[in-house]
This record gives sequence, C-alpha cells and structure tokens, in this order.
Amino acid sequence: MRTQFAALCYRVRRGKVEVLLVTSRGSKRWIVPKGWPMDARTPAAAALQEAWEEAGVIGRADDRCLGVYTYAKEIGDALDVPCLAMLYPVQVTSLSEQYPESAQRRRKWMSRKKAARLLVEPELSRLILDFDPRRTPGQKDAS
Repeated sequence: MRTQFAALCYRVRRGKVEVLLVTSRGSKRWIVPKGWPMDARTPAAAALQEAWEEAGVIGRADDRCLGVYTYAKEIGDALDVPCLAMLYPVQVTSLSEQYPESAQRRRKWMSRKKAARLLVEPELSRLILDFDPRRTPGQKDAS
C-alpha cells in the first residue's frame, strides 16, 4: 500500500459549498488532485502543490486531514497499485488559466452531492458529502 496526499479544493459561493474536480489523464474519470509525498513539504503542502499542477489552483491548504480513502492506481501496463490517500481541504482563492497539466485535464466546479455521484471511490464520496468548511471542527451537521 502506497500513500498519497489529496486536495479537496473548495469555495463557498452564495452560501453553497462547491468542490473542484479534475479528470484523470488516462481514463478521464472525475477525481480530486493528488500525488506522492514530496521532500521538505508537509502532506497539506504536497496536496496544495498537486492542486496547482493538476487544476491551476491558487489557495490555502489546511493541515487538518479530513480523512482517508483507498483506491487502485493504474501505473502503465503494470498491475494496479493499492493506495491510501489522505485528504486535505484547500480553500481556492483563484484559478490560473496556465498550469502544468492544463492540456491534459478538464476541471469543473460542482456541488458536493454531484461530486459524490461522479466519483468512483465510495470513501471519498462520503468524505466530500460530510465536508462543510462553514462548521467548526468536530461539529455535526444539524440535518
């Protein structure tokens, strides 16, 4: 099992939380930006760097991990590599039109519910549905 750091890129618009998903380079399915640990970077800083490279995100990462999810990463023609991704919230302040992987990916803002439906990882979908930056840490949803 390998570890990756993932970014839950979000903004609050007109009182609603929106998340930014990107397409994977290979299968073009919807994912969150994520990548391998980086020397001299905290997990949250690595997630923010991946958000920049994969989606052109400029923002602030929170060092508080929202949770973990598992998935199988396709690496070339080799067998899928099992991965554990740690998810960090990234508040997006702006998006750049020019970023390293802009020619290889699409990005789209959407509601948490729509994002959860489009993702194939059930654990990630649950983390996104449970995420609300307007609540204080540990506070449960009133609904």
